[in-house]
Amino acid sequence: MTRHSIIKPVVNLMRAPDGPRDRQLLYGDTVAVTDTADGWKQIKADKDGYRGWVRSNQLGLHVPATHWITAPATHIYAQPDMKSPDSASLSFGSKITASSEKNGFLETGLGFIPAVHAKPVGVTLTDPVAVAELFLGTPYLWGGNSRFGLDCSGLVQAGMLACGMPCPGDSGDQEREVGRTLPDGTPPQRGDLLFWKGHVAWVYAEDMLLHANAFHMDVTFEPMTQAIARIKDQGDGPVTNHKRL
Repeated sequence: MTRHSIIKPVVNLMRAPDGPRDRQLLYGDTVAVTDTADGWKQIKADKDGYRGWVRSNQLGLHVPATHWITAPATHIYAQPDMKSPDSASLSFGSKITASSEKNGFLETGLGFIPAVHAKPVGVTLTDPVAVAELFLGTPYLWGGNSRFGLDCSGLVQAGMLACGMPCPGDSGDQEREVGRTLPDGTPPQRGDLLFWKGHVAWVYAEDMLLHANAFHMDVTFEPMTQAIARIKDQGDGPVTNHKRL
């Protein structure tokens, strides 16, 4: 089957053509096309198996990536010079194909990207919570997967994929498939995940969470005891699972 790649910085993955956004894909994400409609393609994302619809002009034939973006976000420049015009921005996790490096910039078909903002494909990070921390202050966006907006499961997936750990896109699937469930009363430690119905958060420290949430409308730290009480009081119930990677 012919592979395709996302050729726009951030693309909404729709439940149906012109339907609601379920998730997002980033520049360089690879997909398989499974169906077509007028101006739309139904796809399955290689990184997590997520299915949905994207506009046909958001896809191009797959070209193997050489690097991936490890800065929270980066700019694309017209020349290998930070003072040259910038044409677009790419989010953490985007994949690019570089033909050369000049003056500390990677030359790509899009333009020039600071080499310090990328690592070779195949090089992974080691701390998914540190990755999540890069997104502090990012605005909350339902179904979002980029530095420009993301939700609770997008924050978890960003950290895990960057560290070479498989991770589905939705919190319900993450609760079923990621890590191992810990007995009630197990002291939380950094890197654990707490789940609620429809929500997930990283344990940052013994009594501190790091999560994207609609109460604060961004990625933020929140004391664990405060978050547990708040989420229960607002009607979303108790913690449903405590898992360790």
